[in-house]
Amino acid sequence: MIHLNVLLTVRNARDIDRVRQLLQQQATASRDEPGCLRFEVYHSQSDPLLFLLVERWASQAHVEQHRQGRAFVELYQPLVLPLVERAPHPCDLVC
Repeated sequence: MIHLNVLLTVRNARDIDRVRQLLQQQATASRDEPGCLRFEVYHSQSDPLLFLLVERWASQAHVEQHRQGRAFVELYQPLVLPLVERAPHPCDLVC
């Protein structure tokens, strides 16, 4: 299983609502993809510029397939990434 957490920092406060809407669309589309076990979007209560993606995938092959799919290619890559700084954190589950 692949555990991926991605911290996104919106570059300009005026884009917060747009990023939020796009991430909601991306999450909905991603959840329907093969191998997606979890795809959640969190918006920080203490810093409105911060979003956290919490993803669980059945395998690395499913992650790669996701990166070729609509949610990534049509929403995340061209529309979200230009508006944010991205810090991916692949993780190991401890407990």
